[in-house]
Amino acid sequence: MITLYGIPNCDTVKRARAWLLERDVDVVFHDFKRQGVPAGRLETWLRVLGHENLVNRQGTTWRKLDEALRLAVADDSSACALLLAHPSAIRRPVVEWADGSVTSGFDATAWAKRLAG
Repeated sequence: MITLYGIPNCDTVKRARAWLLERDVDVVFHDFKRQGVPAGRLETWLRVLGHENLVNRQGTTWRKLDEALRLAVADDSSACALLLAHPSAIRRPVVEWADGSVTSGFDATAWAKRLAG
């Protein structure tokens, strides 16, 4: 089973979900806004991906944060606290693939290779 984590109105999440739907890929969607960010999963994502790949420093949420909060994100532990408080700062979508691996962001080419393999 594939689980896609994100926010339904995020354009990247919409593209990713549409891409998977077009390919008839069975996926469970976890909505950060309604269901929250699973703390245990977030810690795993940070361990696997690192805060550099999981914190969306390009997004509106990040830019709106106080500069002191942004500067405080120096490692996975500080990123975890920030992302639990501000789930919209997570680079989306986060995908837990059937093989147990985790990715963040949408890359159609990489996803096609993953599904073909």
